[in-house]
Amino acid sequence: MRPASLTPPAALVGVLLLTACGTAEGDGDGTADGGTPSSTACATAQPVDTTGLELDGVRVDALGGVGYDGCAALSVTNDEAKAHTYTVTLSVTSEYGEAQDSLTETVASVPPGGTVRHTLDAHQPLVTPQGQALVRILKVRSVPTDEAPAPGGPCPESGIRLTADQGDAAMGLRVVGLLLENCGTTPYRLDGYPEVDVLGEDHDVVTDVKVLDGSDDIAMSPGTDGPPRPLDLAPGESARSSLVWRNTVQAGTPVNAPYARVRAKPGADPVTVTPELDLGTTGKLGVGPWQPEAAG
Repeated sequence: MRPASLTPPAALVGVLLLTACGTAEGDGDGTADGGTPSSTACATAQPVDTTGLELDGVRVDALGGVGYDGCAALSVTNDEAKAHTYTVTLSVTSEYGEAQDSLTETVASVPPGGTVRHTLDAHQPLVTPQGQALVRILKVRSVPTDEAPAPGGPCPESGIRLTADQGDAAMGLRVVGLLLENCGTTPYRLDGYPEVDVLGEDHDVVTDVKVLDGSDDIAMSPGTDGPPRPLDLAPGESARSSLVWRNTVQAGTPVNAPYARVRAKPGADPVTVTPELDLGTTGKLGVGPWQPEAAG
């Protein structure tokens, strides 16, 4: 007699994983639904051991999909006292453990003390045919939702949209651009440098980093920034600044600070960006003056 199969019936597996990888419902205790609509990929997923796939309040609840219809069901829990927006980076490996790719997903407005369930449709394999997980959580970053950059969508109440670019690095010199757009209906005046606080992973200000007006000393090229001057941005116009640092490591403890809280000018609403400041032991961050952004 042939032994009974230990594999769950196909219909039951489909139901279980449609629940796991589809859109979750709130449970009345602070859990919210932040997922994308249920996908065919998640409905056809197979059970996978996700033990250990948890980091900084983010957990992978389920993985599945067939071939390039991979999906991951995430639970994001916010232990902070105010709503936070999370950016989760997953590392995708081969079945032999070699790094292949990374996936970045944003989960917006997780309420304080709450959990949001979110579905990530990866458009690539996340599970081997044998049921082995091909992902791990590489990094989790979070910023207060009322300080999160808004690269698209409606104009913020402040009338300005402040974002950071992906940055550039060469010979140990790091440069991340800050872009400010006047998306409001009235002119916006700038005069000098943005105000910047360096924040650690705990979101507290890193006090042993000196924030400098200008980056000439760090770039070692006098006149790099140009002089600060007043700007009046008409609606639709933009200005650019920059964060400049070196990752030189000598005696002492290196400083790695993920976040920078930026105010376009004194008294402006803060926006927290994530430039991943690997400051080494230099203890300095240069901030360039606002300059008009070239049109087109």
